[in-house]
Amino acid sequence: MSKPIEIRNPWTGKFDYVIIPLPPKLIVQQCNRLRRAQRSWLQLGLEGRIEVLQQWKQAIISGRDKLLETLVNDTGRLSISQLEIDSFLSSIDRWCKLAPELLQESVKDTAISFIELQQTAVPYPLVGVISPWNFPLLLSTIDTIPALLAGCAVIVKPSEIAPRFTGPLLASINTVPILRDVLTFIEGAGETGAALIEYVDLVCFTGSVATGRKVAEAAAKRFIPAFLELGGKDPAIVLSSANLDLATSAILWGSVVNTGQSCLSIERIYVAESIFEKFVEQLLAKVQRLELAYPRLENGEIGPIIAERQAAIISDHLLDAVEQGAVVHCGGEVENYGGSWWCRPTVLTSVNHSMKVMTEETFGPIMPVMPFSTIEEAVNLANDSIYGLSAAVFASSETEALKVARQIDAGAISINDAALTALMHEGEKNAFKFSGMGGSRMGPAALTRFMRKKSFLVKTKNISDPWWFDNMSGG
Repeated sequence: MSKPIEIRNPWTGKFDYVIIPLPPKLIVQQCNRLRRAQRSWLQLGLEGRIEVLQQWKQAIISGRDKLLETLVNDTGRLSISQLEIDSFLSSIDRWCKLAPELLQESVKDTAISFIELQQTAVPYPLVGVISPWNFPLLLSTIDTIPALLAGCAVIVKPSEIAPRFTGPLLASINTVPILRDVLTFIEGAGETGAALIEYVDLVCFTGSVATGRKVAEAAAKRFIPAFLELGGKDPAIVLSSANLDLATSAILWGSVVNTGQSCLSIERIYVAESIFEKFVEQLLAKVQRLELAYPRLENGEIGPIIAERQAAIISDHLLDAVEQGAVVHCGGEVENYGGSWWCRPTVLTSVNHSMKVMTEETFGPIMPVMPFSTIEEAVNLANDSIYGLSAAVFASSETEALKVARQIDAGAISINDAALTALMHEGEKNAFKFSGMGGSRMGPAALTRFMRKKSFLVKTKNISDPWWFDNMSGG
């Protein structure tokens, strides 16, 4: 029997939940069950799959209160958990609307007059999803929904740090028998995720670079695709012409939303020397308005640090920065209230790239601000990173900002705002460097990456000899 894992509540600090990881034998059984049912799921057709997902959506709405309760217990936050459920429900509608156009078969003429090209695509039978703890519901379903619509069966292994939400989610799945046959969630830690990769046809992983490497290597050994969205150290560049009120508000939001526990968070800020002091002054004024969501969830905007080990990383980064001469203007420490870990929004200056807070993923509400003298210097600083997930550029004109943005090594760059990829899903993007690998999670590719293309080359004329005969014989 697998060893039970005690789960900490980030709000109370108490270990109040237990999961028992599935042993490898039962993981194999689950995968085999889902794989068998996938054939019928595909034969159901897209319209049938859309109808099933809409039934699931209604079941989720009916059980929303319980789902919200468990999400709050998983993360210690209220408003973002509510937003997470809303985003999940809207994503079902969005993909159901887009799928019919994206999954159309096509017939095309070719350069050879008597050959017609017919194209279709077939889904990978079983997709494995390994998701993180910072947005447990949203990031466990962001790949799941398009994969299901493509015709795949899906097995999800959420983070062992935030697993409670799977209970009500599985209850909603069980009310839709057809869906229950092709979708399930299993609990466990890293060993469970590693075992899962051995039995699926494609894996989607969201998490750290270190674990992402292991996933990529395991998938490569099995010769299956791996779509990885890993860490980020997203830079913001504020040019001298920027609107400071807009820039400080956007960067503050992009840095502290979800207590900075997002791979899309702004984690380092580069500001033109001529406006540096004014920028810091305005940023500090806005930071002072934010409060901890304690002792009640509704009290403020800044929730607890979800993962205890992340609290240690944030503390280490802050200590390292201070020891090397960084100036702390507000916040600056991880605090413990009632067993839960908290970090107030922290603004640092006198920072440089010898500090962990400027080079390693902090995953907290930390805003290190560094001046630059030339645009070339700003771009070089932004690109001086092993990460390349997203970024932001602020300037008085779109043209000026885009000129800088085009030089940044990142997959999605917000212009005169921050973390816009969290709000819109149309534009395809790929992660640069160690921030990920594989097809885009945004735009049409987010669905079509779960399918393999097939081409049928149809000869449309009855020709007695092979078409190449005359050319080969010189006639």
